[in-house]
Amino acid sequence: MVQRAGPTSETLSRLLQDVRACTICAPHLSVPPRPVLQAAGGARILIAGQAPGRKVAASGIPFDDASGERLREWMGIDRSSFYDPGVVAILPMGFCYPGRGRSGDLPPRPECAATWRARLLEQLPSIRLTLVIGAYAQAWHLKPGTGATLTAAVRAWRGHGAQVLPLPHPSPRNNGWLQRNPWFEAEVLPELKARVSALRGK
Repeated sequence: MVQRAGPTSETLSRLLQDVRACTICAPHLSVPPRPVLQAAGGARILIAGQAPGRKVAASGIPFDDASGERLREWMGIDRSSFYDPGVVAILPMGFCYPGRGRSGDLPPRPECAATWRARLLEQLPSIRLTLVIGAYAQAWHLKPGTGATLTAAVRAWRGHGAQVLPLPHPSPRNNGWLQRNPWFEAEVLPELKARVSALRGK
């Protein structure tokens, strides 16, 4: 039975220890599990991503790759603030590298979110902005029916309220999507930078 304690740093610290020791998906992974995440009770921005890639799995640092460089540029934030868990919480839908499929990385393992996600979010009471990156994260965090596709969900960004902003994945693999959808850079990125800056008091 899951203990439903109030949001305290002690409870979150214990929960993070449990997550980082998790091996629930080990039988399905091609490499040993290494959960990658970042969180602290005072974080005001949540990045809800997909799952770590091979480079991130090796370093143990979330978004420690070209995707992270682009995401930080989109947010208008430097590395020190990005990697400050008191500012930014990073909780992908799957905490471990899921392995390689025919056309890219495999989807996040579903056991991860089912086991840990609600419990972790319960311990982050200060979140004021959730960046929902990619289709799997959007299926969890957005209201049902807000968009049949990732593009539709991102295009409807104004309808998700002031505390949620859906984004495409910042991977270089999405360069084609960015070129086909110039409205994203023109409309969404200025709003993203403004919201992040406001929450950082800048």
